[in-house]
Amino acid sequence: MAAIFAYQCSKCDEIHEGSPSFAFDAPAPYRRLSEQEREAWAELSDELCVISHPEGTQYYVRAILEVPIHGLDEPFLWGIWVSASEASFHRYLNSFDNPPEDPIFFGWLSNLIAVYPTQKSRPADVHIQTDGTRPRVVLHRSDNESDALVIDQHEGISIARAQQLAEQSLHGL
Repeated sequence: MAAIFAYQCSKCDEIHEGSPSFAFDAPAPYRRLSEQEREAWAELSDELCVISHPEGTQYYVRAILEVPIHGLDEPFLWGIWVSASEASFHRYLNSFDNPPEDPIFFGWLSNLIAVYPTQKSRPADVHIQTDGTRPRVVLHRSDNESDALVIDQHEGISIARAQQLAEQSLHGL
């Protein structure tokens, strides 16, 4: 039987059980819009976001970024948004009825994860799942060799690091 992630929080003293999971309810570009701009240009659902502003249309898909935790079956999960080209966005929409021949598309991570600050954009491959779950994101390693999030996703993190990230995410940096 695999170990279950659990720890006593050093910030609030509570026992937290289960692999950490944090999610964004919208992509960062949507959050930067004023209320009037959101009403005029944007459509946001639980899974999709389209922003049609004067400069062009942007497409976003809600996805999962997994960071393996050494010794545990369940990863640290980030519910994030990724950008998609118009063609990839429509291919993703069509995948609900028909599994795509090519289940991977390119996207950019479209949220700022405070515990993983960076000034660079994070390119990624977005893997469409055929089981009805959200797409899985795999960050490009070669473009961001020193990015802690990229390293953590590809190499995994210790239980202590998972606790540290969870505490920072729950209670601030």
